[in-house]
Amino acid sequence: MPINKTHKQWLTATFGPDARFNEPMSRHTSLGVGGPADVYVAPREKDDLVSLVRWLRENSLPYFIVGNGTNLLVLDNGIRGIVVSLRRCLKDIRHRMPDRENVMLTAGAGVRLNELCRYAYGHGFRGMNFALGIPGTVGGAVVMNAGTGNGSMADVLTAVVVLSSEGEPVRIAKEGLRFRYRRLDWQTGPGTQTPIVWGGEFRLSVWDKRDLETEAGAIMRKRSATQPLHQRSAGCFFKNPATGKSAGELIDMSGLKGMRIGGAQISDIHANFIINKDRATAADILELKNLIQGTVLRSFNVMLEPEVEIVGT
Repeated sequence: MPINKTHKQWLTATFGPDARFNEPMSRHTSLGVGGPADVYVAPREKDDLVSLVRWLRENSLPYFIVGNGTNLLVLDNGIRGIVVSLRRCLKDIRHRMPDRENVMLTAGAGVRLNELCRYAYGHGFRGMNFALGIPGTVGGAVVMNAGTGNGSMADVLTAVVVLSSEGEPVRIAKEGLRFRYRRLDWQTGPGTQTPIVWGGEFRLSVWDKRDLETEAGAIMRKRSATQPLHQRSAGCFFKNPATGKSAGELIDMSGLKGMRIGGAQISDIHANFIINKDRATAADILELKNLIQGTVLRSFNVMLEPEVEIVGT
């Protein structure tokens, strides 16, 4: 169902300036590209989010959930329907200690992953340092099973809280979830909307805070030296193959490091990063993506699968 005048009136009356029409997604993605969304809504409170989700479902309107706009490539013609941003709500972090050695940490889906990592090591809680430097929010990290060679979200997650079809938070224990490499498979039927992540629960352990801070510093120094952290990107663009060389190694060995199409460039620091070098378009990035996939396939008989989510028209 397309967005009509009545829909726009309700959104304006309910959210005021927090509901924007024909909003360029280039303003809300780490790559800095992307055409307009029909509507972009950033609820400030949890109750506002619940009301919005109920209204969307009652009116059978298509919607797309975003966190901090990382790990995301929006195409140049934009997104039809309503984009719902969680970056202003679902930002609480809490913890409890069931015993002297373990900690249960809960975080809203809108919490930046790096903020959660700093909270953990700053309180002397061990287990989240693997995620330092990974862009994005807790919600996106859960859905993508974000991780590094040192661990993944599935290693520390004990439960996910999602919004039910009635707009109520529902807890799903890890035993009811199926994590795979860089993805979480939801058990949803054909045509059903992917669940909206409300937050996550994590089991960590008590550790010496100074040791964790030292480890965190070493991890971030290594990332800064080996990844283009200060340039516009969506993080690692491709998933690593199940065996053999990493995606970055294969791209580098193909002689593509530094290759540029339009304003998009393969990073000369880390070949698995595509950066917005100079006013790139989504079309530039897609063309570079296709070049990488074709070259690596011809050279090594490996078809690289994007880790970045590509959405829009």
